[in-house]
Amino acid sequence: MKKKQKRFVFLICILLVLEIASVPVFAAPGGAGAVTSAIQGTWDAAKGEVKNVVNNVVFPVLDLILAVLFFVKLAGSYFDYRKHGQFEWAAPAILFACLLFALTAPNYVWTIIGI
Repeated sequence: MKKKQKRFVFLICILLVLEIASVPVFAAPGGAGAVTSAIQGTWDAAKGEVKNVVNNVVFPVLDLILAVLFFVKLAGSYFDYRKHGQFEWAAPAILFACLLFALTAPNYVWTIIGI
C-alpha cells in the first residue's frame, strides 16, 4: 500500500510542477501574428511534398502489406479447405476489397481532401 501512495504522491507532484511551469500562450487576433495564417502558409508550402510522399511511399507500403496479407490468408483458407472441405471466403474477400480500395485511393483521395 505504501508503494501505491508514493507513486500517487509522485504523480501529483509532477502534475503540480507541470502546471506551475506551463505558460499560457494566446494568439494575436488577426494581423500578422495570427496562428491560422501561419498554419495555412506552412500547409500551402508543404502540401505538394506531402502529396508526393504519400503517393510514393505510404500507399505502396500499404498496398504491399495488404497484398501479402491477402495471399497469406488465401493460402490459409485453401489449406483449411483441404483439411475440412469448406472454403471460407469472408477474410480473403475483405482483404481483397481493402487492397482494391488502397490501390485506387490515390486517384480520388486528393480530390476529397482538396489538394
